[in-house]
Amino acid sequence: MYVIMVYDVNVQRVSKVLHIGRRYLTWVQNSVMEGSLTNAQFKRLKSEIRQVIEEDEDSVLFYTIRSPKDVRREEIGIAKGTPSNFV
Repeated sequence: MYVIMVYDVNVQRVSKVLHIGRRYLTWVQNSVMEGSLTNAQFKRLKSEIRQVIEEDEDSVLFYTIRSPKDVRREEIGIAKGTPSNFV
């Protein structure tokens, strides 16, 4: 599946969330990551994120798409990240 992760977390936890996310996904823009994951990888990612964030204070959104072929991405302006695994 193709996953887009968007996060808005307390500044004290940003680097931890970014570090976890980069093990699974490609950073594309401030607080946005994307990439292809297996179901098992997706479960591990969510579990690791839950261990770091404060659910009553932070927010992490996951958008899942069945196939990277179903994604259309259009960019305007400066590119902040290049998803190496984007089809």
